[in-house]
Amino acid sequence: MNIVDSSGWLEYFSGGPNSEHFASPLQDPESLIVPVITIYEVFKVVLRESGENEALQAVVAMQKGTVIDLSTSIAMRASKLSLQFSLPMADSIILATAQAHECSIWTQDSDFENLPGVRFFPKTRA
Repeated sequence: MNIVDSSGWLEYFSGGPNSEHFASPLQDPESLIVPVITIYEVFKVVLRESGENEALQAVVAMQKGTVIDLSTSIAMRASKLSLQFSLPMADSIILATAQAHECSIWTQDSDFENLPGVRFFPKTRA
């Protein structure tokens, strides 16, 4: 099972230099877990940069995977992970969701670099 964090979704949607790294998990919706916090983050960025229609299309694409809501147990685990690894809230929720569902995280967000179960691709410039 795989989770693509918000940075990976945004890179893929924009056709950025690292987009090919995220194509494999994003094109396999059967093994794709989508933490609801990633929908929030991606919708916000796409709405700001491209408009509501494009943001809604992004959400439709994201919902092809299995969307996981924020539960009490994931929130509590995320809090512990945030303190343990000094992670921002959204990243700790993504990591807690990944652990709860035994997923690999695909990302280019440096906050995840060197964490177990993470496939990290450093950002490159076009």
